[in-house]
Amino acid sequence: MGEAAGEEEIFAERAPGMTPQDETIASAADAVAAELDTEICAHREAEGEPEARFGLLGRTLGHSFSPRIHALLGSTPYRLFEREPGDVEAFLREGAWRGLNVTIPYKRRAFELADESSATAERLGAANTLVKREDGTIVASNTDVFGFDWLLRRFTRRAHDAEPEELLGGEKALILGSGGAQEAVRAVLEDVGAEVVTVSRRGPETYDGLAERHADARLIVNATPVGMFPNCPESPLAPGVLEAFPELMGVLDLIYNPLRTRLVIEAERRGVPSEGGLGMLVAQAFASSEAFQGRTLDLELPERLLGELEKEKRDFYFIGMPGAGKTGAARRLAHYIGRPFVDLDDTFEVDHDLSPADYIRRNGEAAFRAEETAILREVSRGTGLVVACGGGIVTRPENLELLRQNGYVIMLDRPLEELARDDRPVTAAKGIEVLAAERMGLYRAWADLEIACTGTAEGDALLVRELLDL
Repeated sequence: MGEAAGEEEIFAERAPGMTPQDETIASAADAVAAELDTEICAHREAEGEPEARFGLLGRTLGHSFSPRIHALLGSTPYRLFEREPGDVEAFLREGAWRGLNVTIPYKRRAFELADESSATAERLGAANTLVKREDGTIVASNTDVFGFDWLLRRFTRRAHDAEPEELLGGEKALILGSGGAQEAVRAVLEDVGAEVVTVSRRGPETYDGLAERHADARLIVNATPVGMFPNCPESPLAPGVLEAFPELMGVLDLIYNPLRTRLVIEAERRGVPSEGGLGMLVAQAFASSEAFQGRTLDLELPERLLGELEKEKRDFYFIGMPGAGKTGAARRLAHYIGRPFVDLDDTFEVDHDLSPADYIRRNGEAAFRAEETAILREVSRGTGLVVACGGGIVTRPENLELLRQNGYVIMLDRPLEELARDDRPVTAAKGIEVLAAERMGLYRAWADLEIACTGTAEGDALLVRELLDL
């Protein structure tokens, strides 16, 4: 699967006393630092400094998860190489690299330019891994097959306590997308005995009437970029289409940024086991790193690295009644675990030069909720954040998908008589008991973790850190 425009965050510890303006300035400073770092790397390469031994070759890479993964695997230094089509052959032949991952649109070209190819690369006619020998000859392989096989087997064992051959032998599997990523997926699914159908916008099998023709499908795999950051949340399937597959036992999406795509979230809502593509990315990188380093690595590494990356990239959202102490607990948790902190109400005030309370008094609650969702949509595209949400975040159903695409949702439950009630127009208008009746069920339904307040923000934050092993 091609690299999504993921982002390597600069984790800066925010002081508890920072104002909303300070948070904005710090965020801007982080962005400038990241831009300068990119410019410095480009300048060094232009000045002729030695290139990294390992890296990722593509045309437009943006920010990638791969340098972080390969740092954990030991194949470093690793950097990103963006090249135009006309520069690829010269870079492969003359570059100082020793091992390369290759992503779209150069996988087929890499295969064609290699001096030798593995059986898997020959089968697919594409390469995502290149190793340059001491004599300059290039050996091509394709670790996407290993990556998807690892993802599929881990998924079926965890979700169904069975091997994919048992679940998919003789059964129908749909692959959404006809690009290069689907070739590796098809190879694995055919090897486990599945009847594979490739679906595309143009071709014999299109999305029109898909459910009517293939209602017996057991597995759906998304191999398109639809739903990938920054164009999220989107899905290759129209709303409600998944409901027309009664035999479905799983949904896999090769996209890993966001961690949960709309397709994955819709499957979860239906009670269908589902998973994103981060596991495939890690597993294929593991196999590539073995080739780069010329040695066998611990087979337990992909599982451990996947857990670590999921924890690093996951956002933590605090929800609960107005005045429950979400901001204090979230701010302290961010401080304790070294993550950026975002308060949606403070962000709203910075953006609108008006507090949420004053905005609601002037424009009404409905107008505020629409603006709040727009802010959440932008915040939820980031990863590795700790976020305090307003008490009414659960009043708009579309917010749940935004919280879940990268996030873990924590409900802070404080007794009604202990809730802070200062400058809260919605609470004043409706009454705390009415609000609780309207929202408590939603808080509990949306939460991945529900905790009773300990009495202090510090205690709440430390409890969450302990329960989630952060």
